[in-house]
Amino acid sequence: MGSKPTKIERQLIEAIRASGLTQEDLAKLSGVDQGAISRFLTADLKARRSLSLPTADKLCRLLGMELVQVQKPKPPKPAKGRKEK
Repeated sequence: MGSKPTKIERQLIEAIRASGLTQEDLAKLSGVDQGAISRFLTADLKARRSLSLPTADKLCRLLGMELVQVQKPKPPKPAKGRKEK
């Protein structure tokens, strides 16, 4: 089932639209299936599908974008000899 696009997906959708490339062009240049691109770009939330990270990365690279993984910092360890309250 589809869902609303995330912030990253919205940015990729905007970049695709701004590129002026057709879905067919995107598929040929990126090696991504045209059907997957179509399902990603559809405005119909029930039919919409997200892209896998490797697929999104291919499209990002084609469009001059970089897909990076952001990790939450680990919480600091308590100092030795001190008890947590």
